[in-house]
Order: sequence, then structure tokens, then C-alpha cells
Amino acid sequence: MSPLGSSKMKAVQVLGTPENHRVVLSDSLPRPFPTGQQILIRVHAAGITADEVIWPELYASPNRVPGHDISGTIEALGPDYDGPLSLGESVYAMIAADAPQGGQSEYAIAMPNEVAIKPSSISHQQAAALPIPALTAWEAVFQHAKLAQGSKALITGASGAVGAMIVQIAKRLLNVEIIGLASPSNQTLLEELGVTRVVDYSSPDWHDRIHGVDAVFDTVGGETLSKAWRTVKKDGFIATVGDPAPRWAFGRGQPAELQSYPDVKCLHFIVSPDCHILSHVASLIDDGSVRPIPVQMFELEEAVEAWRYASQRGRKGKAVIRFGSE
Repeated sequence: MSPLGSSKMKAVQVLGTPENHRVVLSDSLPRPFPTGQQILIRVHAAGITADEVIWPELYASPNRVPGHDISGTIEALGPDYDGPLSLGESVYAMIAADAPQGGQSEYAIAMPNEVAIKPSSISHQQAAALPIPALTAWEAVFQHAKLAQGSKALITGASGAVGAMIVQIAKRLLNVEIIGLASPSNQTLLEELGVTRVVDYSSPDWHDRIHGVDAVFDTVGGETLSKAWRTVKKDGFIATVGDPAPRWAFGRGQPAELQSYPDVKCLHFIVSPDCHILSHVASLIDDGSVRPIPVQMFELEEAVEAWRYASQRGRKGKAVIRFGSE
């Protein structure tokens, strides 16, 4: 066996069940080695998506290593790899949700369509916060909503990682008029990102103060999603990525709200890796068109604390675990 496959590495693991889980740090997992077209990345930083602890894919994976947002350098390439990437290059990636192993480890395997050159103007910690939020925003705005220039949109959870990326992409590239549902404490930040109007999410009647939006981009789900139906115009569009998914997701029936709003198109989607979009986002970051997401960095030894922080509401910055020096 290759030395890459025989040595051990440190990694985060999630043990137990979705209802009764615990996050631990292991130092005895085997370091992977790439086969076929796979890419082995030495992970410098990995972002945390707290909702992953309820994803069934995590509990079906062999070693329960979470994490799909990573940034690092290319350590090795599989024997069949024929793409443009080279050893030692700095890259960032979104590892697919159903991959055998996640990225919160010292070394991670990724496929070519998951990996792009890292934005050169930001750190590995900042880059590790970007892939899922950036890809989700791009897919929602351009592939699903297909918004026209100058349209009007409501973004729930606008100050979160996904919300902040939707705000920027929709505003900077399509000049969308954006209403952001968020805490008033985030008003200055959101206005800097491009939000026209901030509405307080804690107000019980916030939905009565918003009318006629072309699209709703929901990152919260639950009651917030239900109320958002009252803000969209009669032939508008609603996309949600809230966790847990609504009962009607994955072909399990239709939203009850369609009885009152029969012409509204609605969609729940799970984001997919796309190296081409990541490359484009990197160029937008590097030319200053899009700002990186604020991060809260934790050392590897603080991984359990990092996960605890990531699960809190109102946190300032996406939790990122640093695995090594850049």
C-alpha cells in the first residue's frame, strides 16, 4: 500500500445519531490516497455547516467525518487525472454531500468537478467559508429563479453565510432590489452588501410589511418560509434551502400555501458542486465585486468548541477550523 494510505491523520468525527450525536476529534484515521481522477488536498481550513448533523449522508458515511467546504493545497493527483490543476496549487472545494468522507480532516479527497483555484486575495480560512454559500447563491439566483435585471427579492436570514452571498450576487450582477429579513443589529453590514431595506425578523408581523416581490430566497425554513408566501407576487418564485427541509420537499406532495397562491412556483433544492462557478466566484472575490464572508477561526484542537459555536443563532462569522499553516 502507498505510504499515503498507511499513515494516520487527525479528523473531526460525528458519533451517535442525529437526535443524540457528539462531535469528537480523532487522531487515528487513515490518511487517504487518490485513485482514478481523484485529487488529494492537504486541508488548511474547513468550514462548518451546523445543519449537517441532521443530514442522513453523514451517518451513512464509513467514518463519519463531516465538512464539505475546504481550502488547502494539492498534495497528490490520481493516476487518471488529466485536468489543469497541479501539485502544490492553492485550491478551494465543495465536496459532494454523499462523498465517502468529508473535509474536516488533515487530508481530503475531492473530485475534479468539486475543486477550483482559491481566490488569491483572501486566506485559506476565508476561502473555506465560501463554497456552499457561494454555490447555493449562484444556483438559486441564476439557475432556479432566473431573475431579470432590476427585479425585487426578499432574502430571509440575509446576514447568514448563504444569505450574504445571495445579497451580493443578486445586487452586484443583476441590480436586484433586495429586502433583507434579519436582525436590526446587522443593518449596517447588510446595507454595505447591497440590501435596500432591512426588516426585523423578530417582529411577528414582518410579512405584512413586504409586498409584491418577484422572488423569495429562504435560508431559514419553518414558520419563516410559511410567512414568506404572503410577500411574493401572485406569479412569483420561492426557493428554500432551509434545514430541516419542508414536508413537501423531495417530491413528497405540495405546499399547502399553493391553495391560496396557485401560480407561485416553489422549490427546495440541495446545492451541487461546480468547479466552474467556484472559479467565477474566485474572480469576483479577487476583483472586489464580492466580499468574503466573515469567519470565526478555531484551531483544530478547538474543533468541538467550533461546532458548538456554529450551532448558535446570531453568531458573528461562519465557523472555520484551521488544520495547518498556510
